Amino acid sequence: MTAADERTPVRANGIDRRARGEALDQGTAALGVAALLARTGTPRRADPPPTESRTDTAKDTAVPEPQSATTNTADSAVAQTPHADHTETVAEVRRWDADELANAITELASRFTAAPMGPDTDFFDAGGTSVAAVELVSALGSELGIHPNLDTLFFDARPRRLARRWLADNPELAAPQPETRRADIGLGQEGSPCHPGVLSAEIQDGRMDPGRKHAGMTNEQAGPASEAGFRDTDDLAQLFADLAGADRLPVVGAPERVAPRRILLTGATGFLGSHLLLDLLRHSAAHVVCLVRADNDEEAAHRLEEGLRRFSLPWSREVLRRVTPLAGDLRSPRLGLSGQRWETLAGDVDSIVNAGAAVDFLRGYPSLRATNVLGPLTLAELACTGRPKPVHHISSLAVFNGSSAATLAEDEPTANVATLPIGYDRSKWAAEAVLRRAGEHGVVATIVRPGGIGGHPETGAHNPRDLNSGITAALMRFRTVPGFRYLNSAPVDWVSRVAAEIVCTPSAWGQTYHLTGAPTSLEQLMGQTTVGGLGIRVQHWEQWCADTVRVIREEPVPELESLAQVLQSPVARRQLAAMVTAPPSSAARTDAFVAARGLPAPASSAAARTKMLEAMAGAERRTADTPFLRFHETLSGTVGPAGGDADTPCDLRLSLSVASSAQVFSARTLDVSGDLTCALLHDEPLTVAGTAIVRPHEGIPRRHEIRHPIMHYQLTLRDSAGGEWWLEGYKFAAAQRRVVRQLGTQVIEIGRPGAPASFTGEVAVPMHTYLADQIDGIEIDPALPERQRRLAKLLWLSWFGGQLGKSLLEPMLRVGTDLLDLRRALRKEHR
Repeated sequence: MTAADERTPVRANGIDRRARGEALDQGTAALGVAALLARTGTPRRADPPPTESRTDTAKDTAVPEPQSATTNTADSAVAQTPHADHTETVAEVRRWDADELANAITELASRFTAAPMGPDTDFFDAGGTSVAAVELVSALGSELGIHPNLDTLFFDARPRRLARRWLADNPELAAPQPETRRADIGLGQEGSPCHPGVLSAEIQDGRMDPGRKHAGMTNEQAGPASEAGFRDTDDLAQLFADLAGADRLPVVGAPERVAPRRILLTGATGFLGSHLLLDLLRHSAAHVVCLVRADNDEEAAHRLEEGLRRFSLPWSREVLRRVTPLAGDLRSPRLGLSGQRWETLAGDVDSIVNAGAAVDFLRGYPSLRATNVLGPLTLAELACTGRPKPVHHISSLAVFNGSSAATLAEDEPTANVATLPIGYDRSKWAAEAVLRRAGEHGVVATIVRPGGIGGHPETGAHNPRDLNSGITAALMRFRTVPGFRYLNSAPVDWVSRVAAEIVCTPSAWGQTYHLTGAPTSLEQLMGQTTVGGLGIRVQHWEQWCADTVRVIREEPVPELESLAQVLQSPVARRQLAAMVTAPPSSAARTDAFVAARGLPAPASSAAARTKMLEAMAGAERRTADTPFLRFHETLSGTVGPAGGDADTPCDLRLSLSVASSAQVFSARTLDVSGDLTCALLHDEPLTVAGTAIVRPHEGIPRRHEIRHPIMHYQLTLRDSAGGEWWLEGYKFAAAQRRVVRQLGTQVIEIGRPGAPASFTGEVAVPMHTYLADQIDGIEIDPALPERQRRLAKLLWLSWFGGQLGKSLLEPMLRVGTDLLDLRRALRKEHR
């Protein structure tokens, strides 16, 4: 892609970008090597001698190459390469034929993918990961002696394209080619392989890939893989060539405006797609056909089950009864289906929902186009096959990145495609453009644009690869956040619920919706985290990137590895730069739709937020020595054998702490440590570890118990020799005068693991220690600012005091209720 200050215009005088894009797929008439090197800032090598066979048409469609004073000889060209200072080394380096190098890269890359690759297979489509890409680049250098940079691999990860690009950039490593005359390919002539109509059909069917010669073309027509023959991929030209595929769609009538009865859903194994599947089943009577990348339908069903369970969603026979897993591939022509299955599917379904996408901020447009652009184009073709069907496409607010709009409204024009910073943004822009062109042929297309998709407020399930989730996880761990304007995001349950309602409401079809909820400003986030006691620090986004990557590398955190990979890429950082400067989104149409259908608003309560934060708290960095909050509790009393007299002194010195505010407010759980001294158990003090739950069972009395539980202690006792006991204790509340005494009295049972209680007793907090230990003695993480520490203490006292107050009030209310019931019963009996 071009740099931000060197963006290629969408239309340039004298350049037919559509013809140029079509020529790219044939390996002809694209950027010359000199122009490519000029754009990338690399010194220009010698131009090859001009050939008479180059056609005028090719000259017209090629980008003019900048003039250079470089002498036009092979010797001088080599002299200006980085290898010129090491002539002996260059002579020993292996010279590659383009096909030979492509095959070698293919064989090497197949070691890092889930499935075998071909020379024209994208590394990531074959199952390669970002980590595997780093390993592949290293292996290419050590085993083949070629050194492409990582961004080159992410931009276009097909071995043949990597080979051609490397040999074009390093012509001294190319094997000598026999003199051949390049044939006139008849660019733009009616019936020629590169005629727009033929190319559009190829792209629409998914059979044309850049860098692969057109059927019927000779090797000479496709262009040799050398500096003279290689034509680099211009992703804008490729993008507009892809859009031309929609022009080949037939003109169809409007679909029947009735609620769908059988829906085709793509992306059902993904984060949003899996939730969307469940909402379609819950809120409609439709049967859902799920397209899953697999070799057969049985494997598709297995992958679908794994996808749902991974995000804590139910999988049962009832779900499978209304779902048909269909093995296929969104990237392939006709979804990878046979002709018969394609026709059957076209006649079977009456609605199409596309939630499938390759979400990767590191990959270039050529690497993403098969899934993100040609996939929606294939679905538009399916919508035109047989009876007309509506298409509902999950897009993204990324289509606005780089826009100068003050507000991202639903009907606001999207950004100029040349200003979009990364390949992912351009692929989402192109998908919408394809569907708009399909709309001109009668296809009813609905565009649904989420922003960031947050975790589920009940289950805590989240997408670790989502950039917003990554920033939140980094916030939890490092207490820093990049200085942004607004976060346009909403929890996944709300996004999927509204999207499902749109699919099932015919009057809503054909519009654009923003599923972002209310934008969150930096000031709002600071306020929320302050209430939670996080004490975050705001940094400039560039400094935040550098510091976050450095700390992740120093202390590896698996949950943040994908974030580190994004932040390390100069290309992917453009996405973050666009995000931190993004204006707030506007969703007037969506808000009106939600209100009219009686749908709930996005979960925004403190409990919901802390549940989502708790799910990501695995990345939080805290040690036992520096908890978020800690206080002490001293208890003294007596214990004895179960069923006997409790006459042996027992003392506990405990420390109760919480690692984060999320642990308290969502789970009501405290970590307990300390020691216990009791001669009946051991001559020496025993170490104590465990948890204490505030208001267990929501304060409801246990079976055969009339007292209400205030706190439940579950502790493990250990001696220096490894001996172990369990201790279970309860603080109860009852309707009696000794209100304060109840808060500090604990009924305990002690026994060996796997055995019933051997000892029972009662311990209590001495009244003179209560204020000193549990109020004045509260300790807050010293790393927090003084203001944050005071606020955290105040919040803890108000919350903990409220919980204890409820516990004491409940038995009083219960007695009052019982007295009223008794009074009614007596009146009834008297009458």
